[in-house]
Amino acid sequence: MIREAAIPRFKVDENGNVVPDVHAAAAIIYNPETGDVLWEEHSQDQRSIASITKVMTAIVFLEGNPDLSEQAFVERDDVRRASVTHLRANERVSVEDLLHLLLISSDNAAARVLARVSPWGTEGFVARMNEKAMELGLTSTAYSDPSGLFADNVASAYDMARLIAYAGGDERISEIMRKADYQVTTSRRRFTIHNTNALVRRPDIDVRGGKTGFIQSSGYCLATLLKLPDVDQQVAVVVLGARSNSGRFIEARNLLSWLTSKAGDLFGRKQGDQ
Repeated sequence: MIREAAIPRFKVDENGNVVPDVHAAAAIIYNPETGDVLWEEHSQDQRSIASITKVMTAIVFLEGNPDLSEQAFVERDDVRRASVTHLRANERVSVEDLLHLLLISSDNAAARVLARVSPWGTEGFVARMNEKAMELGLTSTAYSDPSGLFADNVASAYDMARLIAYAGGDERISEIMRKADYQVTTSRRRFTIHNTNALVRRPDIDVRGGKTGFIQSSGYCLATLLKLPDVDQQVAVVVLGARSNSGRFIEARNLLSWLTSKAGDLFGRKQGDQ
């Protein structure tokens, strides 16, 4: 549970400015409309990103406008040592449901299935992920698997802010990432999955997209696209290497609290021009 007492958390920097007091390894607030970094700490450091990887998995898979109603067969290798998965071998599930499993419940087997059934196959899919990162100018980003289970899936907070903003522009992806819950139907059963991004359940935060990640080497991570409450403006907030599951959401809310207090200065001129 997110502890209200932990928010807000600010400090004074060497110039006397009130800034966020972040305990995560890296963090950033990014304006995707202007490309401005509104605040950052170690945002260019390359770190393991865990399941934030799955944002690129969704982007690449959807490049060819696939038939989302197509049924995919889950193979035994897809679920073997998948760590987090709701899928079972030898069942069929629609591509649409696989995308929901990928982005809502961070299902690793779903990532493997999508990569395998893509036009590139698994190895070609990962290569295409890296090509897409280059095309988007994500110079600190590299992928070695589609799920994020491998520690050498790496990026900077800056790159992931740009990536989540890019993904948020695709309604097929952002519409899924905004859902708190979703019912999956396979050839054998039905079950409900829940979003790993706890911010989507907060009525005081307008989440336009987001993805969590965790493996031991990455710590607890979050990349999310938020809409500010008092100005018509989206911002990307990324936290990498937080100390706990709840900590990444506390950090993100802390950054949003600071940004909201500065919104008049940062976005007031634009708001007045409208």
